[in-house]
Amino acid sequence: MGTPRVGFAGLGSMGEAMAVNLARAGIPLLVWNRTPGRASEPVAAGAEAAEDAAELFERCEVVILMVKDAAAVDAVLDRGGPSFAGRVAGRTIVHMGTTAPGYSRGLESELRAAGAKYAEAPVSGSRVPAEAGELVAMLAGEPGVIEEVQELLGPLCREVVHCGPVPNGLLMKLAVNVQLTAVVTGLAETVHFARAHGLDLGLLAGVLGAGQLASPILRVKTPKLAAEDFAPQASIANVLANVELIAAAAGEAGLALPLIDASRALYAETARLGFGDADMVAVVKALEARHP
Repeated sequence: MGTPRVGFAGLGSMGEAMAVNLARAGIPLLVWNRTPGRASEPVAAGAEAAEDAAELFERCEVVILMVKDAAAVDAVLDRGGPSFAGRVAGRTIVHMGTTAPGYSRGLESELRAAGAKYAEAPVSGSRVPAEAGELVAMLAGEPGVIEEVQELLGPLCREVVHCGPVPNGLLMKLAVNVQLTAVVTGLAETVHFARAHGLDLGLLAGVLGAGQLASPILRVKTPKLAAEDFAPQASIANVLANVELIAAAAGEAGLALPLIDASRALYAETARLGFGDADMVAVVKALEARHP
């Protein structure tokens, strides 16, 4: 049997780049986005555009979802609607966005009851690693589904980590984002401190890059902070949504995460200042507002 046609729903900042990489890898790809006009780059790379979600599911054996949130997943699947069972039966659904772990567990149960297979594969990374095919996927699901899905993730990821059953992939993603949020928020404070004391921010970047703190995220985000370049790679709104998921999961487990609580307040303040669509490094604006 040849490669099954793969459907890809969600052509946002990361999803568009991911779809392009799948198409360039020669995978027969059908793409669709809820907001029209986002399919041109994947189509130029060799994909075909579907007219609507119904066509996407009708023509594809595997459908990857890289959409905004749980409500968007439900809308694409018509979950709770009359088309849900017929839309998903016999398909493999791969959920690559970030939602609450409990939501994913419930979705898996409903999909399996409708005759579908399911895996979650949230990714660590933003627009830049998505374009380079350098994402890290946290894959969870039944062993047979994982085996089916893993090869498709190759053009998207430099590493695919098997996390066990659903929702361990999303729990792992949230754990990773605890660290990511703390690192980038701490970097914003570092640059804020250095700028207030008149330090050369280029030298600061060099010191950070030369020592034990050096990392790909610092190499990307430090120049953006120094230049006040807020073009989004991962937006304030997106990070805030992820922090809310972390806080909820921590609460369910009875955990105290004081750094996440502080970051949650800072990202919410940044969004209220009008930077919701800006890159997450714009959190520095909340720091500046607290100390003009």
